[in-house]
Order: sequence, then structure tokens, then C-alpha cells
Amino acid sequence: MAFVQNITSEFGPVARLRAFVAQVAANWAMSREYKRTYAQLSRLTNRELADIGVRRCDIADIARKHVHQCH
Repeated sequence: MAFVQNITSEFGPVARLRAFVAQVAANWAMSREYKRTYAQLSRLTNRELADIGVRRCDIADIARKHVHQCH
């Protein structure tokens, strides 16, 4: 009877490249989500922002927190 053991290395250059590409893709997705959220909040008038309890100077922080909660 033959015994075959298939061992894949998670530390090889291919695995590192895959991890790098996955991280770049995740960062790109987070950047797109931040820009989308920031743009949506920026389009609101000062009155609309006040109605939801947001100051215009807080938009960047809110967008950043939103992105980190989603991912």
C-alpha cells in the first residue's frame, strides 16, 4: 500500500503573494466605502445634518468609523 502525504506550505512566496493581494483588495474596498459614505454625508445640507445630530466637521470621523465597523 502506498502512502502519499500532500503538504502545502502556507509560508511560501505564493501564499505571501495571495495574502498581499487579498490585503490590497480589502484596503481598496474599505477606501471605496469610506469615499462613498463621506460623499453621501457631504451632500446633505447643514439643516439635514443637524436633524440627524451630525456636524459637518464630524463627517470624516463618522465615515471612518462606519468603514471599520463594516470590516
